[in-house]
Amino acid sequence: MAHASVASLTRTIESLLTFNSPMHSLICDHREEFCALHEKVSSLEVFLKNFEKNNVFGEMTDFEVEVKEAANDVEYTIQLRLAETVLGENKSQKKKARRRFRKSLQQVAEDIDRVWKESAKIQDKGKQVPKESKNYILNVKNNMVGRDDQRERLLDDLTRSYFGELKVIPIVGMGGIGKTTLAKEVYNHVSIIYHFDVRAWATVSQKHNVKEILLSLLHSTKGDKFCTGSEAELADMLQKSLKGKRYLIVLDDIWSSEVWDDVRLCFPSENNAGSRILLTTRSNEVACHAGTENLSTQIDFMDQDESWNLFKSAAFSNEALPSEFETIGKQIADECHGLPLTIVVVAGLLQSKRAIEDWESVSKDVTSFVTNDPDEQCSHILGLSFNHLTSDLKACLLYFGIFSEDAEIPVKYLLRLWMAEGFLNLESDLEREAENCLLDLIDRCLVLVSKKSRDGTKIRSCKVHDLMHDLCLREVLRGNVFIMNEIVFEKSDANHVSSESQSLSSLRMKPFKRGTDGEISDSRYELYRALLSPGHHQLTDDNNNNLLKRTRSIFFSGSSPSTFILKSDLIHFKLLKILDLGDIEIDVFPVQILSLIWLRYLALLRRWKLDIPLEICRLWNLQIFIIEGSHTQEFLLHTTIPEQIWGLTQLRHLELQRFYLPNLPNGSVNKGRRLDFPNIQTISYLSPCCCTKEVILGIQNVKKLGIGGDVDDFKSIQDSGLLKNLVHLQKLETLSLKFFSLESISISPVTIPSAKAFPATLKKLKLKSTYLSWSYLDIIAELPNLEVLKLMFNACDGEEWCPTVMGFNRLKLLLIEGNHLKYWKATNDNFPVLERLLLSYCHHLKEIPIEFADIHSLQLIEVDFCLPELGESAIRIQQEQEDLGNNPVDVRIIDPLSLVQSHHNDDDDDNEDSDADADADAAEDDNNKDSDADAAEDDDN
Repeated sequence: MAHASVASLTRTIESLLTFNSPMHSLICDHREEFCALHEKVSSLEVFLKNFEKNNVFGEMTDFEVEVKEAANDVEYTIQLRLAETVLGENKSQKKKARRRFRKSLQQVAEDIDRVWKESAKIQDKGKQVPKESKNYILNVKNNMVGRDDQRERLLDDLTRSYFGELKVIPIVGMGGIGKTTLAKEVYNHVSIIYHFDVRAWATVSQKHNVKEILLSLLHSTKGDKFCTGSEAELADMLQKSLKGKRYLIVLDDIWSSEVWDDVRLCFPSENNAGSRILLTTRSNEVACHAGTENLSTQIDFMDQDESWNLFKSAAFSNEALPSEFETIGKQIADECHGLPLTIVVVAGLLQSKRAIEDWESVSKDVTSFVTNDPDEQCSHILGLSFNHLTSDLKACLLYFGIFSEDAEIPVKYLLRLWMAEGFLNLESDLEREAENCLLDLIDRCLVLVSKKSRDGTKIRSCKVHDLMHDLCLREVLRGNVFIMNEIVFEKSDANHVSSESQSLSSLRMKPFKRGTDGEISDSRYELYRALLSPGHHQLTDDNNNNLLKRTRSIFFSGSSPSTFILKSDLIHFKLLKILDLGDIEIDVFPVQILSLIWLRYLALLRRWKLDIPLEICRLWNLQIFIIEGSHTQEFLLHTTIPEQIWGLTQLRHLELQRFYLPNLPNGSVNKGRRLDFPNIQTISYLSPCCCTKEVILGIQNVKKLGIGGDVDDFKSIQDSGLLKNLVHLQKLETLSLKFFSLESISISPVTIPSAKAFPATLKKLKLKSTYLSWSYLDIIAELPNLEVLKLMFNACDGEEWCPTVMGFNRLKLLLIEGNHLKYWKATNDNFPVLERLLLSYCHHLKEIPIEFADIHSLQLIEVDFCLPELGESAIRIQQEQEDLGNNPVDVRIIDPLSLVQSHHNDDDDDNEDSDADADADAAEDDNNKDSDADAAEDDDN
């Protein structure tokens, strides 16, 4: 795909021409040449996007191959020569590097001119296809169409009373037949939610890991409130968490009987009457080995009517079906041979096409793939849909191939990687463009939604079907966008040093091998995964130096946290764009990273306090800078940041747990460049004592801001003028205020003078340990655009909340968690458009105001680990709405608190705050990569 290479080159040139670029002085003598180069490359990019859109056969033309190789070589040459100039150790080296740069610039201009002229000839021969426009709508319901009889039978099997041991119910069928979709439908069915005390889900996959299965199940049964351990310890922990409860366990995508044998003893059968285990598998052997006799559900191909109904719902959604499309549509649906995955993928391909000629063309393509092998047929259809994608979407979809099969990928992490790779157009709102690409892939049924935010407006995590994952791997191996390699050890018999002390001299980067390969699947060799820019020739083991220079992304891919790091060898990866060491604990910032001047994404994991070196400003391309903490008290430790960080003018996301941002350097100008963060989108967690007017003005474009500190920081809130300065953030949409290590304090650390202290743009507000009086919420109620309010542990102090103003005119979601609230008096006028009410760990509250039954917009009341009386009051509101003839609110009651537990927690409220909240923190802090993406529902929902 030549477009991806040209787009990446365009981004590089544009970054050099930016006025704020530190490279400005290096290219100032060649600015005209760069402008001319940019004009031709931009023209090539537009041309290729349309050219590739018309090439739906998947194979690259000779012209595309030529353009791809030229673009890759030009970008490689420019970045390498500039890196040599910047990193030269003395004047002589720098002078030689400048000479090489001038000579290389002449050559790259000739290379681009050659392919540009060729594109002009092609363009003259034919008309260009006009650019499509598309409105992106979040339409991500993966509901099953048809299968009603099987769904009802399964619900009956799961809830019917049986005597004796627990029952195991397999769902059997080929890949893409809809096993997981059916399992999810029943798992989330309201009758199942009410029937079982505990529900847990784990995806197993072909390459299974028992420990990962146990961790997934424990996350469902215990949330984040457990400590990881050995496999045996986790198995024991899981068994104890299920004992005496009626539970439903789903083990999705089991490939072998051995997997079942490895985990079955973890599921207790005594005193667990009515418990069920639901398996999905392609193997009848697994179903017979694990399942209870006569309880297996076999999923067969859809019949003609079911196929057409599924196709119609996917292709037209809520639109009326034009009559002229029905005949051709039914032909296409029939050619999919009743396989749901094939049907929805073809329908997704046609969703944006409303010309009958396009449908006829696709019908011919689908018919040409007719085969007696359903798996092969499905693979052909997926390939057809892939070939119809635009180049940027192809690159984004192929990125799923770098993750393991069936991996649930946090959306925020994925989108940021797309941005850093340069797959997207350089627009002011890269995040929105990345989100639109994801929504397009979802609309086409090529990507599946795994989890959504609590208010249903954001996608938290996503995945691809394993058949689509196979296609991504096949395309990746063709090397059109990037080459995927592993960095693995090759130890000689004479070299017995430990892996931790080895360096790159004893490492080799090998061409990517599938995980089934014995050598690569061995955990000793799964060290790092690397993505490389494709070149003229396939890279080989013998060309290690070239491999290093062409490496653009490195991810740690070990099976468990490590202390091994590339250390001094990082300097060899001169053109690296992404360095994700988020699972490797470090004590000292690796100074070699400072040589990676083209780096856009940097993620680190600190063990303790970490000092950022002054030379951080050398990473002038950095867009995403993340430092997580591995210690349980990570929020108590500051990360020290030098004032030179203001030189990172490309920065978009700065997430360092807890850090002090110094004032801007005197004059705020360095060599003609204003030092601030003009592109900043996210900052967390900023110490309140540094929120001076000067700092706030330096981050005035931020959209998501986290502020946090300890009891000492409380004292500085008034001094820094935090609540006077926030109003300058006129683009702020999400604000999180949280404080740490505060047990019992006599006064509220935060006082809100008026609603004008906050920007009018604020949509989401999260408070934790702010100990506000409940009466202060009358001020917050005046915020004109507030849609989400999360009152986390000890956000408010006191036992009674009685709103006195009509407010919260746009509030859709209210979360109240972990407080001493006993009495709540409110009416529908206080929350006129509320849609979701979430109550968690409210151990003293017994009643939701009955007036909530008059809130017509109310869709959900969720009561989690609260008194039984609170759940009963939610049911009364539901009944009241039914009596009034309104659509009743959905009520979910999770883990009701027993009377014994209630008395225990009355005596131990401080522990509740410190323990439960500490566990929730890691989850709620918008974690960068947490696969359990529910956890990250803090600032983004």
